[in-house]
Amino acid sequence: MSSPPIQWYPGHIAKAERALAEQLKRVDVVLEVRDARIPLSTHHPNVANWIGSREALLVMNREDMIPSEVRQQWATWFEQQGQVAIFTNAQHGKGIAQLAQAAKVAGTAMNQRRRDRGMLPRPVRAVAIGFPNVGKSALINRLLNKRVVTSARRPGVTRQLRWVRISEELELLDAPGVLPSLLSDQKAALKLAICDDIGDASYDNQRVASSLVDLLWDLADRPGGANPEVLKTRYGVEVQGLTGESYLENLGIERYQGDRERAARQLLNDFRKGSLGAIALELPPV
Repeated sequence: MSSPPIQWYPGHIAKAERALAEQLKRVDVVLEVRDARIPLSTHHPNVANWIGSREALLVMNREDMIPSEVRQQWATWFEQQGQVAIFTNAQHGKGIAQLAQAAKVAGTAMNQRRRDRGMLPRPVRAVAIGFPNVGKSALINRLLNKRVVTSARRPGVTRQLRWVRISEELELLDAPGVLPSLLSDQKAALKLAICDDIGDASYDNQRVASSLVDLLWDLADRPGGANPEVLKTRYGVEVQGLTGESYLENLGIERYQGDRERAARQLLNDFRKGSLGAIALELPPV
C-alpha cells in the first residue's frame, strides 16, 4: 500500500498570500529566496505573476550547506537560463552586501522614472518572498545588521507582513513563507519535508528519512552528488547496497533499540543541522 501524500494546512498562508498581493502594488523589486539545497523544489509557481514587470533578484540561501562544486554548477545553469543567482548564507552574513547592492541597483530605473516626471527619489521598496524556512527573515536581519524580525530555523515563524527600513535607499517587506495550495509533485514535497521547508505539514518521518537515503543514492554518480557513505561514517551502520527503508530499519536496530521513528527523526535532524556535511539534494538538469 502506498504512503499517504504529504499535506499541509495553509490557512494562514492563504491569508498571507492575499495580503502579499495587496502590498505588491507598492513594491519595486522582488527578491525570490530559495533553498540552495533544493533550488527547483523551492521555486513557487506563482512567482512569475508576483514579479510581473518588476525587477527581480534570485537569492540562493544556505549556500554553506551545499558543496562549492554544486554552487558553481547552479550559478552556471541559472546564467544559461538568463538569471544571475546571488548565493547567500544568512546565518553568517555571506553574500549580504552583494544582495543589498543588487537591490539598490535594481531600483535605480524606478527613481530615474521619478526624476523624469519631476518627482523626488525615494527608497527602493523590495519584498522577500519564498517558501517557509528558506531564511527570508534571517536575510533581513543581516541586511540591517541587527535582529529586528523574528528568525528561526523552523517554518512558519513569520506570520504577518512587515515593512523594515534597511537604509535611506532601501525598504524591505518581510513576508510569511508561502506554499502552493496544492503541490501535485510528491517528489518535490518530499524534498521540502526533508529540508523542513514545508510549513505546517503532516508527513511520515520514516518515509521522509528513507527518501533522504534514496536521494543520496540517486545523485551519488553525478558530479557534486553526496557519497551515501557519509551515513556509515556518522552512525557506524553499513549503507552499501541498502534502500532507504532497509537502512532506516538497520539504523533503528543498531543505534536506537529498534525504534525506527527515533532513527528517522535523528537522521532528518542531522541533515537539517548540517551534521552530515554539505549535501545538495538537487543538481542542475542535464
